[in-house]
Amino acid sequence: MPSLDVSDVLLDPDFMSKGIVCTRTAVTVGDNGRPQTTVTTHTFNGVVTSNDGFKLDRKPDGTVIKGAINIHTRFVLSEGNADYQADEIKWQSRDYIVSQTLPNTQYGRGFIKAICTLKPISG
Repeated sequence: MPSLDVSDVLLDPDFMSKGIVCTRTAVTVGDNGRPQTTVTTHTFNGVVTSNDGFKLDRKPDGTVIKGAINIHTRFVLSEGNADYQADEIKWQSRDYIVSQTLPNTQYGRGFIKAICTLKPISG
């Protein structure tokens, strides 16, 4: 299977979602010893599939919608590390957080599969 090239599917307009927005937040320590954040926004294309659908949880104090999507793309996404917070994704007017990335560099020109969970609404 390492010779399988999925580039045709990743670039096929019938499957590809255009204009997915990634917000990346870098955290550094400034000269004064306090954390400083730098936010950058990137737009990329990818194939988005359902992970586990959307689930409605009824709780005594309200309703919570949970859900996750998979994004297959050549744009490198991150679930976070010591220097960056997890990437935030905006797709179809919903906000997601990258919770896991799976590099699939062995397939053709390679791609990333990112599992993104629906960002909870806080109020």
